[in-house]
Amino acid sequence: MKIGFIGLGVMGRPMAGHLIAAGHEVHLHRVKDVSRHLVEAGGKAHDSARAVAAAADVIILMVPDTPDVEAVLFGAEGVAEGLSDGKLVIDMSSISPVSTKDFAARIAGLGAGYVDAPVSGGEVGAKAASLTIMVGASEADFDRARPLLDLMGKNITRIGGVGAGQTAKVVNQVIVGLTIEAVAEGLLLAKAAGADPAKVREALMGGFAASRILEVHGDRMVKQTFDPGFRIRLHRKDIGLAMEAAKALDLYLPHSASLQQLMNKALAEGLGDQDHSALIKTLAP
Repeated sequence: MKIGFIGLGVMGRPMAGHLIAAGHEVHLHRVKDVSRHLVEAGGKAHDSARAVAAAADVIILMVPDTPDVEAVLFGAEGVAEGLSDGKLVIDMSSISPVSTKDFAARIAGLGAGYVDAPVSGGEVGAKAASLTIMVGASEADFDRARPLLDLMGKNITRIGGVGAGQTAKVVNQVIVGLTIEAVAEGLLLAKAAGADPAKVREALMGGFAASRILEVHGDRMVKQTFDPGFRIRLHRKDIGLAMEAAKALDLYLPHSASLQQLMNKALAEGLGDQDHSALIKTLAP
């Protein structure tokens, strides 16, 4: 299959690599030195999103934020200029559910399908092709996208129509963020009380407090290794989406609000480009 892939960051590079390794013809945009290996592996570099869309049947996006998706789709030399009837756009970024519905309607007006398929699992999951993928799409578009999603993830769920995948991702980010904060507070308490945080983590991994966050991010906190991963500034963006939704829906989410403030503090302290497990540094006395 002819696939376009736009957005070759920490997550996008291994995801595109899996598609190339599976034998697909993959057209790439935004190739830099760090992603040059994808071209060496068989990917085809293009100088615009429009060129990628013109060459591919399915176009996948993996970029940071809502304005980035809009620019890639509808800006000058964007995807929309290269679309034709029957093509499919799969947005795997984490962005606004409201904007997603608008983008999908505009793409549908050009005769193409649209799938929102944000992911969870971080760099580790992207490299292992074990991402959790939350999908919003029609059943027909989901069925068409599924074979490609299977090459990048393991737990793939169609939540509902377009926008539902992005809603699920916002929920995911609230739960992940609050769990990171809980693990950080627990390990700080252990250290302050004179217990070895590494041993405490080891013990808790065999009990009811065990979680993927305690396993992966707890280990990062113990070892003080905070290379992303998933950057705090991007996680804060997602929590901002949660708070926007809460305001629109008249919901009271007090702990999400405090998490947003903790992330604001982290960025003020210059930690925005570190892994979100580095929130422990903001909480530490």
